Amino acid sequence: MWASRVAVMSEVSAHTLEACLRQGVKEFVVCAGARNLPLVLSVIRCEGIKVWSHFEERSAAFFALGRIRDSGAPVAVITTSGTAVAELMPAVIEAHYQQRPLIVITGDRPPRYRASGAPQTIEQVGLFGNYVEGCSDMNGEGVVPLENWSGLSPWHLNVCLEERAEVPVISVPSEQVGRAHSPRPPVTALVSFLEHTFRGLVVLVGGLEEDEREEAYHFLKALGAPVVADATSGLREHLGSIALTDGDGILHSALPGKVLRLGDVPVGRFWRDLDTHPAIEVLSVTRTGLSGLARDSEVIAGRVHDVLRGMGKPPAVGDVLDLLCRSNKRRGVLEELLERYPDSEPGLMRVLSSHVATGNSLFLGNSLPIREWSLCAQTVVPVEDVLANRGANGIDGQLSTWLGGTVGHDKAWGVFGDLTALYDLTAPAFLEQDDGKERVLVVINNRGGRIFDRLPDFKELSCNEHKHVVNRHDQKFESWAAMWGLDYQLVTRRDHFDVKSQDRPIVLELQPDEKQTVEFWEVWDS
Repeated sequence: MWASRVAVMSEVSAHTLEACLRQGVKEFVVCAGARNLPLVLSVIRCEGIKVWSHFEERSAAFFALGRIRDSGAPVAVITTSGTAVAELMPAVIEAHYQQRPLIVITGDRPPRYRASGAPQTIEQVGLFGNYVEGCSDMNGEGVVPLENWSGLSPWHLNVCLEERAEVPVISVPSEQVGRAHSPRPPVTALVSFLEHTFRGLVVLVGGLEEDEREEAYHFLKALGAPVVADATSGLREHLGSIALTDGDGILHSALPGKVLRLGDVPVGRFWRDLDTHPAIEVLSVTRTGLSGLARDSEVIAGRVHDVLRGMGKPPAVGDVLDLLCRSNKRRGVLEELLERYPDSEPGLMRVLSSHVATGNSLFLGNSLPIREWSLCAQTVVPVEDVLANRGANGIDGQLSTWLGGTVGHDKAWGVFGDLTALYDLTAPAFLEQDDGKERVLVVINNRGGRIFDRLPDFKELSCNEHKHVVNRHDQKFESWAAMWGLDYQLVTRRDHFDVKSQDRPIVLELQPDEKQTVEFWEVWDS
């Protein structure tokens, strides 16, 4: 009886892995354990499959997400049973909101153990809820996995395995499953939206896929309306005279009548505050189809370049509210403050951006780094390949996503906050499996989550309250770099930057002058 169950489970395992291969999976990220060992050994022994390994499931899943961003193909992560499965949740959520084809394969005990309290046994089926497109419980009862999978949300394959299960033999199929092309999205709503802009139109550009950028650029230049372009749009340094400096401040002081959003949900605070301005008409053109707002707004779900091509040449709208004049004045103030406070966090970010421009890619961590880059980074030299995890906007798994997205790359930069780095301390374990050499991992160490200092509700906190809210710490990152065999450089002043080409990854720790930083923001916000 036991032998027959083992044979059935081996067949189920083979069926599961082969289903992944038919979907185009050629890379697996594995976290080996006793329960999932047959699955892990099966992919290791299969020719034509790239296998990455890590001991921590959260980092592994985010690394897989980075590989999807880099390769454009589905990637699977394999874990053992129990709480290891729950560690995948943050990356599954991020992949869901980014609409990336992540497959999670979780080893499990046979169904008879469910609700028993047996060691390393939890209720794995349905654990990811609405954040997966489907969940296949591969328990020997003939469930067909990944059938009609769109690839626009993760899929969960839960594989039940007996102890001492056989290692299935698999091979990469010659043919793969083809996905249906999305129908061309309608453009009439965009045409109508652009007809009456006498109260002023502003365009907010969030993250764009690489193939969306050229069409968006030509559209925006022809439109002529003021633009706030996130770094992840790839357009920030290209827009010249129509780009707004300090979009948040300017738009709060001179509300537009209409806001057109292209791409992902924008980083700026003004986008969130649109929830409190229902009179402003909002239209989003985005591949995700998500509005990003809690109020009524119109959404065109489709790839940005498909929509813009479909409408043809846009009308020349221009700058009705004279926002670009306001922008020029704010730009002058910004440049003066960056010179006055060169060792502040914004000042160091400006100098850092000049060095980053010599690289070929940039990953920006959430919270303050991506916001400070948008405001303070140089705009002369384009930095086009800029990525971030802006699906759920969390700070977990950021380093792992960056490393996964830059496999084999040289001159790759990642800029993260100190708490973000502390969340993902195990990420460098992937480096020894990668040929990429010239990586610069920047940690902006301001001793806590200092983004809270920028929020109005937190300005009246007591010293004790503030300490707990920002998670104040005195950690340094030199010993962490040494633990992983990485080079290290400390920067505390603008004139300390000396980042030379090197054959090994380096940790660049920035420690801004706290007094200068406080004074910079006090003047800027006044």
